[in-house]
Amino acid sequence: MRVAEIMTSATVTDSTTGTLRNAAEQMWRQQLGSLVIVDGDALVGIITERDVLRAMARGADPDIEPISDVMTRDVITVSPDTHVRDAARLMAQHWIRHLPIVDAGRLVGILSQRDVTGVFAALWHETGAPEIDVDGLVRQRRLARVEAGDLD
Repeated sequence: MRVAEIMTSATVTDSTTGTLRNAAEQMWRQQLGSLVIVDGDALVGIITERDVLRAMARGADPDIEPISDVMTRDVITVSPDTHVRDAARLMAQHWIRHLPIVDAGRLVGILSQRDVTGVFAALWHETGAPEIDVDGLVRQRRLARVEAGDLD
């Protein structure tokens, strides 16, 4: 199975001047663990929920601290034709939970640890039938819970 088969659309921001609060609010509203920062078509960084937590733990003011001071600039990426197993191994080796997918220098999606876990959970039995439906496995259910006000 290739990354292109399970990746999701990346949530993108073109603002490195937004604040940590802006990033956190956007991630919460959309139930995401990361935002990819672009300049035109160029990927310039990624900010994750862990980046926000680390900055807050170090005393950053969420209303002042710009995304650019917290985001990761040297972003690890893979192409859409990368095997999911290889992408998962890369994520584990580098302790990352969100892996941007780039094709010909252009951002085309993102692979999250949740996406990979969902696929591995849906591995086929001896019959060859998937145990669970991998389409929209986690994110849609979480968004429905947020809209219903079930998450604190």
